[in-house]
Amino acid sequence: MATQSAPPDVTSAPSVGGRTVLDARDISRALTRISHEILERNKGATDLVLLGIPTGGAPLARRIAERIAAVEGAETPVGSLDVTMYRDDLRMRPARALLPTQIPPGGIDGKVVVLVDDVLYSGRTIRAALDALSDLGRPRAVRLAVLVDRGHRELPIRADHVGKNLPTSSAERVSVRLTEHDGVDEVRISRPVAAGAGLAGAVAR
Repeated sequence: MATQSAPPDVTSAPSVGGRTVLDARDISRALTRISHEILERNKGATDLVLLGIPTGGAPLARRIAERIAAVEGAETPVGSLDVTMYRDDLRMRPARALLPTQIPPGGIDGKVVVLVDDVLYSGRTIRAALDALSDLGRPRAVRLAVLVDRGHRELPIRADHVGKNLPTSSAERVSVRLTEHDGVDEVRISRPVAAGAGLAGAVAR
């Protein structure tokens, strides 16, 4: 499960209630629309490379590649790009294992690279992805596709292709669950329980 949550002091708090804002059909339609937008913007699939940012972005990139292949009749190179060591808040986050970076055999030099992620929040993950890309080659252009844009940007970064703009408060938690990792496709919003507050009291508020 991929989660884009509130600031570090509340990320470990349990969540109360919550509501589903995208179900499996919504996610499927959003990915289909993004796929067509990518093809229209690129005028086809020529020189296109999709790189998903683990964990949530990687399966989404593969799904988009499948949809593009169904339209174009040819496979689009797809891989993954781990940005862990490029984050500027690495020391503030719990240690985590490095995830795979898999660049397609043709590389990214001179290609149009579409970064794919599940949730766009502060923009720091995408800044890290751009730094990681610069160590791997020189694309002709870099674009960004996200399933959910929840706002609260801290850097001047925006997505080119968005499945759903989802206004949230900074205290809310946005959780993306995907079949590949969680056995179900859904996006949920919930609020963490305030420190020291009981479950019933949090629900009552």
